[in-house]
Amino acid sequence: MKILVINGPNLNMLGIREPAIYGRETYDTLLQKIVDYADEKDIEVKVLQTNYEGEMVTFIQQALGVYDGIVINPAAYTHTSVAILDAAKAVALPLVEVHISDVSKREDFRQISYIRQAAVATVSGKGTDGYLEAIDILMKELS
Repeated sequence: MKILVINGPNLNMLGIREPAIYGRETYDTLLQKIVDYADEKDIEVKVLQTNYEGEMVTFIQQALGVYDGIVINPAAYTHTSVAILDAAKAVALPLVEVHISDVSKREDFRQISYIRQAAVATVSGKGTDGYLEAIDILMKELS
């Protein structure tokens, strides 16, 4: 099984950016957590991060025929990007939306999620462990 994990803008700033909301865990620690978990589950995983919407669209498009599913944290693009939604619909791979913070308890504008329309599930508010839960959801979806 091959899973692509895509992280959006500012996630590379984990541990620095608003630690009261996102915690003190660094992005490198998150990467290692995902890779170690995937190894335990005998899953091939690739983790990408971008601050650019178009590049995220390209990552999704390039997953077609290469990966079995996608875990995605579009970050701020969750609430603004129809382009990312359209890319996810185009490739039609099982996709799980993940957010480190509980977006349902945050600002009004964060209540909108375009990507959710293409997701088989959403994991929110579980810190970086939400990525591991998202991988588990994809494993069940793909088995």
